[in-house]
Amino acid sequence: MPIHISTSAPCSPSLLRSRLAASCRFPATSKPLRSSASSTESFVSRSSSSVSFGSQLQKARSLSFSSGLRSFRCCPAQRWSHGVDWRSPLSLRAQAPATSPFVDRLQKSVSTMATENPFKGLLTSLPKAGGGEFGKFYSLPALNDPRIDRLPYSIRILLESAIRNCDEFQVTKEDVEKIIDWENTSPKNVEIPFKPARVLLQDFTGVPAVVDLACMRDAMKNLGSDPKKINPLVPVDLVVDHSVQVDVARTENAVQTNMEHEFRRNRERFAFLKWGASAFQNMLVVPPGSGIVHQVNLEYLGRVVFNTEGLLYPDSVVGTDSHTTMIDGLGVAGWGVGGIEAEATMLGQPMSMVLPGVVGFKLSGELRDGVTATDLVLTVTQMLRKHGVVGKFVEFYGDGMSRLSLADRATIANMSPEYGATMGFFPVDHVTLEYLKLTGRSDDTVAMIEQYLRANNMFVDYNEPAQERSYSSYMQLDLAEVEPCVSGPKRPHDRVPLKDMKLDWRACLGNPVGFKGFGIPDEEHYKVAKFSFHGQPAELAHGSIVIAAITSCTNTSNPSVMLGAGLVAKKACELGLQVKPWIKTSLAPGSGVVTKYLQRSGLQKYLDEQGFQHVGYGCTTCIGNSGELDDSVASAISNNDIIAAAVLSGNRNFEGRIHPLTRANYLASPPLVVAYALAGTVDIDFEKEPIGTGKGGKDVFFRDIWPSNEEIAEVVQSSVLPDMFRSTYEAITNGNPMWNQLSIPASILYSWDPKSTYIHEPPYFKDMTMEPPGPHGVKNAYCLLKFGDSVTTDHISPAGSIHKESPAARFLRERGVDPKDFNSYGSRRGNDEVMARGTFANIRLVNRLVNEVGPMTVHIPTGEKLHVFDVAMRYMEAGEETVVIAGAEYGSGSSRDWAAKGPKLLGVKAVIAKSFERIHRSNLVGMGIIPLCFKPGEDADTLGLTGRERYTIDLPKKISELKPGQDVTVTTDSGKSFTCTTRFDTEVELAYFDHGGILPYVLRNLVDSKQ
Repeated sequence: MPIHISTSAPCSPSLLRSRLAASCRFPATSKPLRSSASSTESFVSRSSSSVSFGSQLQKARSLSFSSGLRSFRCCPAQRWSHGVDWRSPLSLRAQAPATSPFVDRLQKSVSTMATENPFKGLLTSLPKAGGGEFGKFYSLPALNDPRIDRLPYSIRILLESAIRNCDEFQVTKEDVEKIIDWENTSPKNVEIPFKPARVLLQDFTGVPAVVDLACMRDAMKNLGSDPKKINPLVPVDLVVDHSVQVDVARTENAVQTNMEHEFRRNRERFAFLKWGASAFQNMLVVPPGSGIVHQVNLEYLGRVVFNTEGLLYPDSVVGTDSHTTMIDGLGVAGWGVGGIEAEATMLGQPMSMVLPGVVGFKLSGELRDGVTATDLVLTVTQMLRKHGVVGKFVEFYGDGMSRLSLADRATIANMSPEYGATMGFFPVDHVTLEYLKLTGRSDDTVAMIEQYLRANNMFVDYNEPAQERSYSSYMQLDLAEVEPCVSGPKRPHDRVPLKDMKLDWRACLGNPVGFKGFGIPDEEHYKVAKFSFHGQPAELAHGSIVIAAITSCTNTSNPSVMLGAGLVAKKACELGLQVKPWIKTSLAPGSGVVTKYLQRSGLQKYLDEQGFQHVGYGCTTCIGNSGELDDSVASAISNNDIIAAAVLSGNRNFEGRIHPLTRANYLASPPLVVAYALAGTVDIDFEKEPIGTGKGGKDVFFRDIWPSNEEIAEVVQSSVLPDMFRSTYEAITNGNPMWNQLSIPASILYSWDPKSTYIHEPPYFKDMTMEPPGPHGVKNAYCLLKFGDSVTTDHISPAGSIHKESPAARFLRERGVDPKDFNSYGSRRGNDEVMARGTFANIRLVNRLVNEVGPMTVHIPTGEKLHVFDVAMRYMEAGEETVVIAGAEYGSGSSRDWAAKGPKLLGVKAVIAKSFERIHRSNLVGMGIIPLCFKPGEDADTLGLTGRERYTIDLPKKISELKPGQDVTVTTDSGKSFTCTTRFDTEVELAYFDHGGILPYVLRNLVDSKQ
């Protein structure tokens, strides 16, 4: 008989709203009240995530698998060290520090609100084969509800989390029932809470997160509360991978030289992160030179199943990088969130999310010979983008799954942001288990994972009859239909079959300027720029490749494509082909494992001969850290207006991202990157034209250097070994000499240096009081910028180089920073003064208020054309409010909290767009900016908005009068008015708006959590 869950006191939206609003409303002059459940709950240790932490806890992090894949010891080792012992792991209970008296008091203080888990009767023992038990778990089959059998696997993870964390306050039985009844509730956009098991950061997003936490500690002290309340309550892993640049390439010492440059530029940032690992509990920092965050997560950090003090539950993670979804390929539910949302999660706040629909994507057949996982993911990206999966999960299933390696799955999952989904999920099956063994996880650990997931109906066994699952919609792909392809020249979902590349390129040259056009007149298509490259004659034409980079976790985590690239290089060397010396070639592996198997296979030497020397362990070219081009090459491009090209094995190719001088950027598999580098141009038909001339003057074609799937499989089998993973991740705890030499202060409060241009105390909590400011509308606002479609977070807050004529450059020069030390915007995200000036500073920005490409706008009262920052400051000094008007897909691209923080600091009160990217909309809400959507079929053009009007948006004065998705009227001083939908999607988001943002909301809660 199925159990249908009912609630005697359901938490209605209005009740939830009143709880959220009431939890932090105090008279401005009153003393803080005694802790409410809303505030103290964030400090109560839940079995969902980690041990409790308080002021008396030891500094070292304590986590492990009970079966012992990894141990995190309590010891005086440096805080960035995992303390891993692969040979003799410790049990979690032996390592876990005792709960502090502070947390004990908090637990007692909420006992009247947060009740005992009503599902404790579901706790079931998971026995070991040799006797004893692995631990206990909340059993989904024990609910005896047939609806669960039809749930997608990804939804079952949400269900298990809700059951395990159910306390009738943060998570209620009503929330559990919503998830169980997913088939009926998901179309209704119902809201549920979710508590991830851990948080993942990289340094570009991690530095501002730690800055915010440090700033919150100061604010906590200023408000008369305990700064130590600001501490992560879930495991936080931060991998430093975004800072290395390709300053030096095509040399044997490139790795060491680039790392020296990296530390010279970023010493202050790195010391700050090292301080953070010491000052904040439960935070691990993996030092520079270790690998790319998502590959390290896949190969090492991913638990798949947690065993915390004998309680088993699925691993789940949110990360401040949108490609956190790569872990979905391992069967771990993970996705990207905004930095400020991640900070709230660290501090114990449940995530409020809309219960997503799930697209079932059936795979059948097998990839043809010569087709790579990169070709597959670019095909899937185009299909799903066309289908429309924003805000949804995609779950892959079908017979074709067994023919995809785990690395292939991770490649597809990695690009979830590019096809728009929250997750691209691959449930755990036998392929997952084999990968866990390959990457050095112990047999006992793998056995525990398999037994738990089977027992809880979360394991897929293709040898058993398939259970029928329900999906919101269905798609399918025969893998045999996938063909070699690239994507570009400006967006990752603009797939181009390889056989059509030459025709597509020629069309792009002449097409009007846009995503598939450069607007080059016909008579200039074949223009050639001749120049001298270090005394050697050279030439560039439209489509000439000047950057060829094997980069990005999307592909460097996949041995088949990495070794395939090595085989292409080997065949090219044997046939006498050579990459032209003025092409900037580079290889940036995602972990030390790649280096080991390339060396073992003997293929690294051929990559070296073609210029693909190892340049460092990090994201490099994929995030715009391409380094400078040779002066002669840069001059030839600029002086002759050449449409130069970059080819990279990355996941993003938005214009202006890869390098300011490469207007055409194509995503391709690592073997194709090598092939295009050899050809020297994207203006080639690989089926008909030779790549080059080899030994004896013989033409060499693409087919002559392309390896077969059998060749690749053979070298993968012989070269990729478990010991490589074990030895790599044992060494990761050792750091490197430059990191180890960084000295840090031993204090829980950070000593801000007002002269620092890297780390600066932000103004978010300045003059903050305990009284929430309440909702705000917009009155007579000027339009700061008017955009078309697909404005990315790279446009809003670029991560790349700081242009020498920009407001940020002016600011740095005024403080004595030499232009050679400007570094990148991404590296300076810890300084709000630099980042505010870098907001809307992308040199490829297209603002319809001006008739040129670049980071300029119009000061409407005077008609002056100035940098966006300068105009924004004029408005703010005059007490004027501003809005931004945009088209569809506003904020697509990387999950970048500065794309919301920056506009906030520029005084932007609202963004009116046709549609928003999921994470960016959440970030806007988190910073107290109003996101509004035009009604379907309407936009600025159809409404006749020029952007020179003044805009008024009336909102209710009380938050209780504002509902999720409520329509509001926007009026202008020209007499036009129109209706928009507010994109506060949940009741919790309204509470954040009431408080002026998510961080003030969390801070007021924690201030009030007094014993």
